[in-house]
Amino acid sequence: MKVQYRKVTSQLLSVFREIVGEEYVLANADQMANYAHDHTEDLVYYPEVVIKASKAEEISQILTLCNKELIPVTVRGAGTGLSGGALPVLGGVLLSMERFNKILDIDEQNFQATVEPGVINEVFQHTVQAKGLFYPPDPASKGSCFLGGNLAHSAGGPRALKYGTTRDYVLNMEVILASGEIIWTGANTLKYSTGYNLTHLMIGSEGTLAVITKIVFKLIPLPKHNLLLFATFADAEMACTAVANVFRAGYTPSCCEFMERDGLMLSATMHNLSFDLHKEVAACLLIEVDGNEMEKLHVEAEQIAELLYTMGCLDILLADSAERKEFFWKLRRSIGEAVKTRSVYKEEDAVVPRAELPVLMKGLKELEAKYGFKSVSYGHAGDGNLHINILKESLTTEQWNGMINEVIREIFQLCVKLKGTISGEHGIGLVQKNFVDIPLTPIHFRLMQGIKQVFDPNQILNPGKIIPDIFG
Repeated sequence: MKVQYRKVTSQLLSVFREIVGEEYVLANADQMANYAHDHTEDLVYYPEVVIKASKAEEISQILTLCNKELIPVTVRGAGTGLSGGALPVLGGVLLSMERFNKILDIDEQNFQATVEPGVINEVFQHTVQAKGLFYPPDPASKGSCFLGGNLAHSAGGPRALKYGTTRDYVLNMEVILASGEIIWTGANTLKYSTGYNLTHLMIGSEGTLAVITKIVFKLIPLPKHNLLLFATFADAEMACTAVANVFRAGYTPSCCEFMERDGLMLSATMHNLSFDLHKEVAACLLIEVDGNEMEKLHVEAEQIAELLYTMGCLDILLADSAERKEFFWKLRRSIGEAVKTRSVYKEEDAVVPRAELPVLMKGLKELEAKYGFKSVSYGHAGDGNLHINILKESLTTEQWNGMINEVIREIFQLCVKLKGTISGEHGIGLVQKNFVDIPLTPIHFRLMQGIKQVFDPNQILNPGKIIPDIFG
């Protein structure tokens, strides 16, 4: 059913100002410019108004009004998303969560914390680490991304390999439904078997079902030590093959990251870092081990290094100082941003079973030869999640436009053939929704539409996302 959305009127603007205060309602283009885009390529969509609420009760009133008046509402965190999930593609209200920025409670007895969704990931990590506690999910944008946005996409990051994604650390949350009703989705317990798990349903729903206003996270003890290995390979497929063999040998690193040469060098150039790679190096692995006994970590690191050498590794550097670790992590975490400085691009978030990563890499190189494009890949090799950046570079606009969607479709078809899927952590949002027919069927879409209808019958919450237009 297509909804005939309405425009935000001057009368509605007056009501919004009464609810949150005049200074927190932005309605001119200059004020709204920073809210019209995120980190998804060069896409820009202006809302009709930006509202910065700070209390659940305010959001409840706003949603009640928008639901009645059929005004679309797009919830936005820090705007670091890569799938267009926070873009107000149909105008309406953009609901910014930046004022929901409090850590409300850290329960050291139960290893839990209650926070608001506008808390920055890294701020939360550092706060709990000061108490000897650990919140592992650490996406590349951890220094700026909001925890609410992490929930919206079930963000992962390098340490998802050993510790799991955002989904594995959410116990409970307060949400506001499209109707304005406020509920808690579950309980602050490690076990939950009380009807449908609404908490997990919300995670990864990209703001299409409800607005998150409080989150209860599970925490774990903070590992005392870690060591980092930087291993180089002459061949990208060889590096990918080595990853699965590390696990088959019985090791469980806390991180295992893959980086192609071009990505590393672009990152080094962007940060003016002195970094030389031997001309033979085509790809690298960044492998971290962590735990509470440094002696055991050194033994494990040495054993992994010996194993990598038997798999064709060219050289291995051990980063055992804080400065050296920071150097390598800065290179790794900046690759995505650095690639943007080189060319028009499309970034895909492909994920396959870990042992199939070499097959995915081989297929990608075959597609490069077939279509004549270049790519830069990096990502969380330990869990099979590869971020593939397809570059326009010297291709003409006609060539680029004529092939890019087919290239993406073939990459995703290969992922699904390998028992993987089209997004591991970036979400579907706007830019991937017309590829969702590859992993999902019309039955899946009917079920999703049914869930959407129950939670948001007037379809005001983040419309135009996830489900392809042909099923909308």
